[in-house]
Amino acid sequence: MNAGAPGSGGDGGARPDAGRARREYALHAAGYDRSAARTMPLRRRTIERLRLGPGDAVLDVACGTGLSFPMLRQAVGASGRVHGVELSPEMAALARARVAGHGWRNATLDVGDMASSPLPGPFDAVLFHFTHDVLRTPGALDHIFGACRPGARVAVAGSKLLPWWLAPLNVWVRRNNAPYMTTFDGLEAPWRPLERFVPRLARESALWGAAYVGWGRYER
Repeated sequence: MNAGAPGSGGDGGARPDAGRARREYALHAAGYDRSAARTMPLRRRTIERLRLGPGDAVLDVACGTGLSFPMLRQAVGASGRVHGVELSPEMAALARARVAGHGWRNATLDVGDMASSPLPGPFDAVLFHFTHDVLRTPGALDHIFGACRPGARVAVAGSKLLPWWLAPLNVWVRRNNAPYMTTFDGLEAPWRPLERFVPRLARESALWGAAYVGWGRYER
């Protein structure tokens, strides 16, 4: 998932802190599924934007506890495959338990940094669900899209700051997101780094303007 630091409040100008994220998610993992329940409708909406079909290979970036795996697997079928990468060993252990519990043979998972973890591409689609720290991590997107087919479908969702006329409410936005990211850098337009790879990224607001969904195709 996003690198996170519960209660830390993040750092508006800093790069993501992977070490801090690992430490904090070791404590945060057990309750993660419960805390993520409120965004499950947005998760489904984002996955639908991938327009997955039988036989597709999809990469779940910062897959957390594997909450997206059931929906992704249903869409790609027995002939497709789902691969997740997760920074936190504790979160990844829960994802692996989910895979093993269901006996999913076409769902795989690696623990590691998104900028360097081995990626068994080529992928037909990529899901970024609340992965702000990954979007701000140098080299991560180059590594991800280096494992994608040209024209790969991309869907992204995450939190964002509210517009200037609602700026006082951004105190709440930052506080609400502090458990899930280690930097607020770029939170006014979190999708911008993706536009280098998906220049025609379409977007719409979600969660009353405090979140967004984006989708498009990778153009090499």
